[in-house]
Amino acid sequence: MIYTVTLNPAIDKTAYIPGFCAGGVNRVQSLREDAGGKGINVSKCLKALGTQSVAVVILAGETGKQLEALLKQEGLALLPVQTCGQTRTNLKIVDTEAGKNTDINEPGPGVDEKVLQTLLDSLCNKIVPGDIVVLSGSLPTGAAKDTYRRWTETLHTMGAKVILDADGEAMVEGIKASPDMIKPNETELARLLGRPLKTEEQYLAAGKELLETGIVNVVISLGDDGGLFLWEDEAYRAAGLSVPVQSTVGAGDSVVAAMAYGMEKDLPRQERIALAMAMGAASVMQTGSQAPDRDRVMTLSRQVKIEKCQ
Repeated sequence: MIYTVTLNPAIDKTAYIPGFCAGGVNRVQSLREDAGGKGINVSKCLKALGTQSVAVVILAGETGKQLEALLKQEGLALLPVQTCGQTRTNLKIVDTEAGKNTDINEPGPGVDEKVLQTLLDSLCNKIVPGDIVVLSGSLPTGAAKDTYRRWTETLHTMGAKVILDADGEAMVEGIKASPDMIKPNETELARLLGRPLKTEEQYLAAGKELLETGIVNVVISLGDDGGLFLWEDEAYRAAGLSVPVQSTVGAGDSVVAAMAYGMEKDLPRQERIALAMAMGAASVMQTGSQAPDRDRVMTLSRQVKIEKCQ
């Protein structure tokens, strides 16, 4: 089973505003509402691929109830815990004329250690050896910076594989527990290692440096330029696919979903890479943070060009 953990979930409101102007009067052309948060996005994509997952979430207040309803509408299995306050609402503004996206993200409710421990205990009661747990997204206010490290250590003792997709101090601490896979983009990678990275050679060297810490698989997202996929014994580059962009929300999460799917099904590495690149491309063709259509993903996967790095 795959479990996705979202400690700071959200309701994502996507507003489509042609010619969006900061400081001016803007009129919304259309508006959609989705269950959001990185782990939740992964679960939605896994469902689109035809595999089950459990969304592990912290819910708060009336917006938490609204989020729970949206998740149930998506047909997702849930493992929730309640806390005080209100689940956050994030606003995504899509300028359909300029082709630009603007994100306005709320901080979310504060969460104490007791709530986090309750959720971890509930998850551990479900885990069996071989399960996959995706830890992704920002930590809620009140969570210790080493939360992902401690969760990864605990989950490893239960025999689970852990995928970590985070940024900043949460990621710096998390990699100390050697998760099985991480997925930084180029900016996050530079921040993680504390030095500027500009070239593919530098990205590859950085990825190999992280593999030496005990991480099994490092996936580096390079936006339109594709991605780099590294294991201890080999590395691949995959070219980006040129597709019309509707929304970039959840694109990285769709890549994580594809890699988790490939890990669960024990797919050959190049099949995982092709699926990941196709999921990312198909994701940006969707409005809001919807999961892409599986048939489109499979069609795109046959177009992905993969080369082995020397």
